[in-house]
Parts: sequence; structure tokens; C-alpha cells
Amino acid sequence: MKNRKHTSQARYRWLIKPVLSHTYRSWLINNQSLTAKLQQRYSDFNVVPLTVSFLKPIRDELTPLRLNADSAVLVRDVLLFGGQNPVVFAHSILPRKSLRGVWHGLGKLGIKPLGATLFSNQKVKRTAFSYKKLSPNHVLYQHAIKHLVNKPACLWARRSVFSLNCATIMVTEVFLPNIITP
Repeated sequence: MKNRKHTSQARYRWLIKPVLSHTYRSWLINNQSLTAKLQQRYSDFNVVPLTVSFLKPIRDELTPLRLNADSAVLVRDVLLFGGQNPVVFAHSILPRKSLRGVWHGLGKLGIKPLGATLFSNQKVKRTAFSYKKLSPNHVLYQHAIKHLVNKPACLWARRSVFSLNCATIMVTEVFLPNIITP
């Protein structure tokens, strides 16, 4: 029984280093704005909103944001496109209290990239990244592959928490296979 509990907890653990991430590593560890990096790489970069709704957070999102399991957070899921291909599935969660003050408009970004908003304010602080190799049983993997023709065996993701005053937002970026093809 003890081993089963350990396995269950490991499923929700994120890593401090992207161990064995190989071709995704340079994307995963880059501290710059992912939006800016994608805009430099793709002249036709665009954002396609998928979900903007109040939902319960995923289990492994509770601790970093100090949330209860029954909390409702604003979830914003988007696909970031480079060329005609989705290259990143981005999943952001904003606790209700973070939608006040300077970030009150974050729930209404539409096709505007969140990264441009976060990186435009020098007072915004960002935690170190944590990383996860998402398997098919992870909910973020399941959401990300809905828009892919070929389903990979796993997907690499990174996440961090941005804060400004008392407001926080967690941003998770799931790198899709098209990101590593020229």
C-alpha cells in the first residue's frame, strides 16, 4: 500500500531540472518571454484561444498557488501557432483574487499573448521553472493533443508563477512536437 501512495504522489511531482529532455531542452530552460522568442522565430505567430472559464484547478496546481481543491480559478487555455502549426499549448490559471487591480483585464485578453502583458511590467516577479514530462494520463497532455494529428508518447512542459503585489498567476507551457521542427 505504501508503494502505491508513493507512485500516486510521484505522478503530481514536477522537477527542478528537465532531465533527459534532449531536443526540447533549449526551449524549456530559456528564461526569456516565450511569446517574444516565438515572435522572433515565426513572422506569422498567433494565439488561438481555446478556453476562458472558471474551473477547478488541476491537483498538481494546488500547492504552488496555495489553493484549496474546491477553489475556482480562471483557466485560460490557448494554442500558440508558428506558421500553420500549433507549437505550444499554454495553460494559465488565475485565482479570483488575482483578477483585481492591475491584472483585472487578464481574463479578457482574447488573441493577445499573455506573455506580452506579463513581461511588459518590470515589477512582475517570476519563480524558477519546474518541469514535467507529461504522459497520456495527465490532463494537460490530454488537452494539448486534442489539436494534433499525430499523438506523441509524451510532451514536455514547464511552469512558473508570476506575481505582482499580492496577485499571482501560474503559467504552464506544453511544448508540442512542431516546436522542434524547423
